[in-house]
Amino acid sequence: YQESQVNKLEITSDKTQIAAAGVGQIRIFDVNSNDTQPVNTYEGHTGNVSAIGFQKDTKWMFSGGEDGTVRVWDLRAPGCQRAYESRAAVNTVVLHPNQGELISGDQTGHIRVWDLTANACSCELVPEIGTAVRSLTVAMDGGMMVAANSHGTCYVWRMMRGATLTTHFEPMHKLRAHSTYILKCLISPDCQQLATTSSDKTVKLWNLDNNFQLDRTLVGHTRWVWDCVFSVDAAYLVTASSDATARLWDLSTGDAIRTYSGHHKPVVCCALNDSAIDGRDIDA
Repeated sequence: YQESQVNKLEITSDKTQIAAAGVGQIRIFDVNSNDTQPVNTYEGHTGNVSAIGFQKDTKWMFSGGEDGTVRVWDLRAPGCQRAYESRAAVNTVVLHPNQGELISGDQTGHIRVWDLTANACSCELVPEIGTAVRSLTVAMDGGMMVAANSHGTCYVWRMMRGATLTTHFEPMHKLRAHSTYILKCLISPDCQQLATTSSDKTVKLWNLDNNFQLDRTLVGHTRWVWDCVFSVDAAYLVTASSDATARLWDLSTGDAIRTYSGHHKPVVCCALNDSAIDGRDIDA
């Protein structure tokens, strides 16, 4: 990506490929190859691609962008398969664990649920009118969704499936997590903690079983913390910051046990290949 910044990274569930989102395109790279050229490039967005992710079996990929669209890409065929209009710049997109609904958050504060079977928007939520939704996260058991906005607030919904198989959202909690921008929120794989990263240079961990009480604040980055990702066992967290570093945190102690330096500009995204985590050979 010599001609563009990298906005988001996402690794496939089998840890064999990684997607990098830039300006107007998404590139797929082979994790286990020394070849620096992408194995595939997907074009269709105009402007920055702000969100990417994969279906659990890596049959298709989804994305969101500044152009106000949410897109679905069949990885076995060229081109964009579907495009949904959000009418405002899309900051975040997540896939429901049922694999049948995409949920997007945009710059005007709208959260939309896109039913992939009906091929339409099935639900719309607006937690704060005009306040950008910066990040969305859905628990792996499908029971909870959290939306983080640019005022430092997290909104929490309980998610339930109705008779029509459409997800229903019941307001559950409102959390004032930071005094400034939240840039990423993420529920841990074991559904025990919520991580929030912020422009206040910190990462906070909230206990989901104890009414969102603050468990720990991770301090060490010297500029905005843009992204984070849990290890599969939820014992570690990797963070990316404008201070040009990524850090690996041991969540049992709150200590940064490794700092990854080498970038000369802000690090705004990260992905984690923890397939060899038992040997602590962690690739961030």
